[in-house]
Amino acid sequence: MGGMPPAEVGVITVAPQSVALQTELPGRVSALRVAQVRARANGVVLKRLFREGSEVQAGQLLYQIDDAPYRAALESAQATLAKSSATLAQANAQLERNKALVEANAISKQDFTTLQTTQRQAEADVAAAKAAIETARINLAYASVTAPISGRIGQSQVTEGALVSASEATQLATIQQISSVYVNFTQSSTEVLRLRKAIASKQLRAASDGSVAVRIVLEDGTELPKPGKLLFSDLSVDATSGQITLRAEVPNSDGLLLPGQYVRVRLSQAELPSGILLPQQAVTRSNQGDTVMVIGEGGKPGPRPVKVGNSQDGQWVILDGLKTGDQVIVDGFQKMMVPGAPVKPVPWTGSAPANAAPATGAPASK
Repeated sequence: MGGMPPAEVGVITVAPQSVALQTELPGRVSALRVAQVRARANGVVLKRLFREGSEVQAGQLLYQIDDAPYRAALESAQATLAKSSATLAQANAQLERNKALVEANAISKQDFTTLQTTQRQAEADVAAAKAAIETARINLAYASVTAPISGRIGQSQVTEGALVSASEATQLATIQQISSVYVNFTQSSTEVLRLRKAIASKQLRAASDGSVAVRIVLEDGTELPKPGKLLFSDLSVDATSGQITLRAEVPNSDGLLLPGQYVRVRLSQAELPSGILLPQQAVTRSNQGDTVMVIGEGGKPGPRPVKVGNSQDGQWVILDGLKTGDQVIVDGFQKMMVPGAPVKPVPWTGSAPANAAPATGAPASK
């Protein structure tokens, strides 16, 4: 009677690949641009012309403040200009008529000088009247409150009938531009220095503008499909903590990210040209060290100590201990009833069978 056939186990054949070493850090979202809409004219709010929480465009009319006093001031300034223009015309005419008389000594030079002075004063009055008209037009325009930037407008701070003041700069609403957002996070100065050296030495690929891609993870664990880019401008070290505040710019066309929201930032610190990734269930982690089961000569499995780095997408990054072509057991551990007995390796399909179990002690993050 023949012996039992070798136990069938799922294996992965080691094949080095380019692997980015990632760090996951907490971050907070802030708007790309923020503008407070404030009153620049005194008066009563007659109309609110937007829906709270909607998208508004730069220059869009938001509030209408009672502009009757400003229209009256404009009309008064225009009347003053008309009067000053008439006075100037009369002064010019008198000056022109008396030029010939002064040359013929028909009038005194002192009288002619007085006419010249009157004509210059009339010119100055016209210039002042024009400036008063421009001021009145500006004040009238302030009664129509428009959006300074495009973005999402929040809750209105005033209602129709409210009295607002230019001297107090009454806040009316806030507009935040969130089609793209900033994500701010901190990292030690040592890690930032290592990151910049990795970019300089080509260990980590950077975009043409020198930026590094970052991934944003939401509170429910999902990762945004579009990556952001790390900005290195305006770096400074906090003297008390040694931390550097970093900023990433992230596209947000679907509006999933909101100002003030907490997220996780996945940042590549370096890139291994020949890294190895293994499913976490293939690695046994214990206080004595990390090991994997590798099929050796004669199909016999045996433990192999390995050096484990960070986790990435549910896999461990193996830094040392394996070489190309090694067959690492991923599932079927419970079938290996006799230690050292030969096994039959089959390619692991990516999901363990129902009766498979991970190695004892795995996985557990350090």
